[in-house]
Amino acid sequence: MEISLKNQVAIITGASSGIGAGISKSLAESGATVVINYPFEVSKIAADAVLKTITDAGGKGITYMCDVSKEDQVVKMFQDVVAQFGTVDILINNAGIQKDAKFTEMTLDQWNAVIGVNLTGQFLCAREAIKEFLRRGIDETKSVAKGKIIHISSVHEIIPWAQHANYAASKGAIRMLMQTLAQEYAGEKIRVNSICPGAIQTPINTAAWDTPEVLNSLLSLIPYNRIGQPKDIGNLAVFLSSDASDYINGASIFIDGGMTTFESFSTGG
Repeated sequence: MEISLKNQVAIITGASSGIGAGISKSLAESGATVVINYPFEVSKIAADAVLKTITDAGGKGITYMCDVSKEDQVVKMFQDVVAQFGTVDILINNAGIQKDAKFTEMTLDQWNAVIGVNLTGQFLCAREAIKEFLRRGIDETKSVAKGKIIHISSVHEIIPWAQHANYAASKGAIRMLMQTLAQEYAGEKIRVNSICPGAIQTPINTAAWDTPEVLNSLLSLIPYNRIGQPKDIGNLAVFLSSDASDYINGASIFIDGGMTTFESFSTGG
């Protein structure tokens, strides 16, 4: 099945590297015009490199600096994208950070930073996306839906993670945010789902795979015996952005090589 997202505009937050970059490339390959969001000036070189890869392959897009935890910046990003391209059809709520610490040593700043980007950022971007979807209505030349939102969550929306309380809490909350939005706006033909990656080979988790010993330890948690790649997430994001997935709404889709089957119990626990 060949999927086309031609003439659709997608904002991908946190897209200068890792999963966000992979999703941007996959959406562009399927014909979408991509807005590669990055948070700070220091990330511009990386974002420009992602865009160059896309345009060199014949794709279309721009880069856009915006800290998704800041309401005024999010509002302006959506206004500017609509002014330039006419609308937004797809939102990939991907931006996320980690500030890890033992719970008793975790500072309020560490807690707030992670909740601000991982959860508040997804709220702000989803709010502006839904406003635009409702304003525009359905354009059946592009999609049977008014718009599509894909939240990037994690296996840690259901798997507790010691010394990562802020991160795990943010991902658990994303599940309820996503399901609530799906429930509230399904009648408006707006689709809202989550992708929940397991171990994906990206810069945010280099320590989990950068030596053979550490990688082998990680693979002991993954029945499929390989670490995921950003392209794996990108492929699923393309499907969920397309009308091929039109009856999928309010779903958390785990893409983890079987991690959530808890391989440590495969021999009886």
